[in-house]
Amino acid sequence: MSNRFEPTPWGGLAAGGNIFVAAAFIACSFLARVAMASEDVPYRPFAMWADLPQPGQFIVGLVYDESEAYHIWANRDYRDITVKAGGESYGIDINQGFVALQYGISKRWAADLNIGATTVGWRSFSPDHSIQSTTGLMDTSFGLRYQLLNEAEAKSAYVPTLTFRAGAVLPGTYNQDFKFAPGLRSAAIVPEFLARKHFGWPGLGAYADLLYRWNRTTGNDQYLTSTGLFQQIRRWELDAGYRHLQTLSGGDIYFTNPNDISTLVYPRDAREINDAIEAGFSYIIPKYNIRLGFQSLTVLDGSNTDRKFWVGGSIDVPFGGRKTAEH
Repeated sequence: MSNRFEPTPWGGLAAGGNIFVAAAFIACSFLARVAMASEDVPYRPFAMWADLPQPGQFIVGLVYDESEAYHIWANRDYRDITVKAGGESYGIDINQGFVALQYGISKRWAADLNIGATTVGWRSFSPDHSIQSTTGLMDTSFGLRYQLLNEAEAKSAYVPTLTFRAGAVLPGTYNQDFKFAPGLRSAAIVPEFLARKHFGWPGLGAYADLLYRWNRTTGNDQYLTSTGLFQQIRRWELDAGYRHLQTLSGGDIYFTNPNDISTLVYPRDAREINDAIEAGFSYIIPKYNIRLGFQSLTVLDGSNTDRKFWVGGSIDVPFGGRKTAEH
């Protein structure tokens, strides 16, 4: 099998190297099993930010996500919070959308800005089961990325694409004291490493994303790690992986009356931990190189968190930059 690779229109690769390299790649990522809390900073899954726009190219992305949760963990106490009303079931619902902008500064450097709006509502924690909600700007993120390694240009088949992102977060405008608020509403500094590596048969590869978030407002710092596999088939990509999120300090969620879920106490700095499975697929439209994506995330276990099921879609449209040959 050849160890050389052809770039795809988005800087990916079309063939693989060595399966043992990928196994070590994933194993190293799992050694750093850490996570984050119920923040809601705009985020692109599957280590997408490891690849950079072409020099002089803008990529304009539109992302929409929604989630629902009918169970929570108050500390480790698993509780059903479903409310029946008008023949419908209600839990915690989030709807949000954001604009994801990227610009290729040079071959190795890129910048990104991600800003959007969010709303969350529930009936579960109000004594009369009336609808309560908060709406506002999401926590805004922006950053500079430097691509340390690019496997398409490497002389060795063992080299992955590896990118460092120096990011920051500015607080949103939603109600920060709302129970299960859609974010921490905290200023933060965020160093992040992202990697993608092909191996085995053509189009197969692994990804990893590891970040640390210094929350300067709330003080409850966070880790996030996600690892998984992707399969590229011509202009399609399929993705699946594991994400672990954890806050390093903070208070526990609890009920003053365990028999009444409306007595929930939700601290400003909840120490939320969760484990989730993420999956998705994308397709690049020929000629225009517009990327259409679908993504989902299911929380399986945790502490001081809700059992969310996220689903969403995205579109990324490139403008400018050097032309890429059709395949």
